[in-house]
Amino acid sequence: MDTIVLIGSLAGTLTTISFIPQVLRTWKLKETKDFSLAMLLLFAAGILLWTVYGIWINSLPIIAANVITFGLILFLLWMKIKYQ
Repeated sequence: MDTIVLIGSLAGTLTTISFIPQVLRTWKLKETKDFSLAMLLLFAAGILLWTVYGIWINSLPIIAANVITFGLILFLLWMKIKYQ
């Protein structure tokens, strides 16, 4: 594996798993008042664009990390709407 691909994969893994504690906490407490709906929507849009970019340049680390992160953000958005 190329060093740069390894670095990209590690960066994507770390930034993606950084959301897991927040998702678990939100699921457990059913509390979303500290989340800005606008921030979640803008972040989701940015992640979606990163995914498109990853597909465009054919970069598996960018695609994988952002598809998973997008799923986590969608979950937080769903919780935000459900428990507002």
